[in-house]
Amino acid sequence: MKLGIVIYSSDTETVWNAFRLGVFALKKGDAVKTFLLAKGVECESLDTEKFKVTEQMQAFVDAGGEILACGTCLQIRHSQGSDLCPLSTMNDLYEIIRDSDKVVTL
Repeated sequence: MKLGIVIYSSDTETVWNAFRLGVFALKKGDAVKTFLLAKGVECESLDTEKFKVTEQMQAFVDAGGEILACGTCLQIRHSQGSDLCPLSTMNDLYEIIRDSDKVVTL
């Protein structure tokens, strides 16, 4: 299965669980792409002692997942993409939605 995960939340536990789902699906053999939209582009700054978001993001990428971050949403926040979350476009989001068998939004 091809799974698309759209993360638009900046709630630490929600984002952490979204990436946990992605890692789980990858381990089951699915292809998973994640798109960070709106507040979701802030995910690299959400780490807490209880919810290590960037650690879960790295596990997701290490397992074969792909993370893309909305360039416009990053610019609004005076931020740039990173190695973990490269800058992308609405076209990338469209392609994830078009090509996925299932799409989850959080």
